[in-house]
Amino acid sequence: MYHKPVLLKECIEGLKIKEDGIYIDATFGGGGHSAEIAARLKNGRLIAFDQDADAIDNIKKETKKVTVIHANFRNMTRYLNEQGITKVDGILADLGLSSHQIDTPGRGFSIRFDAFLDMRMNRNAQTTAAEVLNTYPVARLQKIFSVYGEITNAATLARSIGNWRQHKKIQNASDLFLAIENCVPRHGTNKYLAQVFQSLRIEVNQELEALKDLLRQSEEALNTGGRLAVISYHSLEDRLVKNFMRFGNFEGIPNKDIYGRDICPFKPVTKKPIEPGDEEIAANGRSRSAKLRIAEKAGQDNEE
Repeated sequence: MYHKPVLLKECIEGLKIKEDGIYIDATFGGGGHSAEIAARLKNGRLIAFDQDADAIDNIKKETKKVTVIHANFRNMTRYLNEQGITKVDGILADLGLSSHQIDTPGRGFSIRFDAFLDMRMNRNAQTTAAEVLNTYPVARLQKIFSVYGEITNAATLARSIGNWRQHKKIQNASDLFLAIENCVPRHGTNKYLAQVFQSLRIEVNQELEALKDLLRQSEEALNTGGRLAVISYHSLEDRLVKNFMRFGNFEGIPNKDIYGRDICPFKPVTKKPIEPGDEEIAANGRSRSAKLRIAEKAGQDNEE
């Protein structure tokens, strides 16, 4: 299987799909979420996005009600305009990597393989993780590891990479592991390396900025009463989603009217994120860190 969809039942229920509605799957991947949405449409339409050519090659069939666009979801509004669509009834985004991306050595996403450090979701993009490691100033590397990976010894890590690349380029995972071996803790090695890879992947793909763009555009694209459902896999993503759904901004700053009432374009459907149950985690261990948040687009009379 290319990818097993996470929290599938919860996503579909949370979107409250209408047979004649227009829906967005911002992350097509293996098409699992898209297939379930499309199955519930009669006169409706589904527009799915994915920047990864491998996912586009995975499409079995497009129909009149399903259109898949090879593009980053941060450009959603532009492509909707090209399709003649101004408003939609639901948007779903599953922000995690697909199993295919993780399990394909040549993509460079997994610490399990000694592969070239690519990490580009869109392989037409220019910057690879190897280029980041070999060309970024040490201070910038430190910030990436500190902010995107929440790595406590980010300064030491960045200096080690800076010293190593003076005599040898870092191209493959094994090069990186040798360059930073003195920084890696004896206990929790895999977790530490995963944080390093996460930092590089976020930088290469500008994931947090793309997420912000998607959330901003969702406010404009959704009809009143439309649903926004987002699955995140780490605290950086989840914090952005939570703040935007609760406050309409990414900083988590309340915006109030003259009467002291909260002003926000969305109403969270659930106070806490929905997480996979034991059964789903047993069947798909990669779902363990998933958090689903759902919000409804508020109208003029209920923005409080």
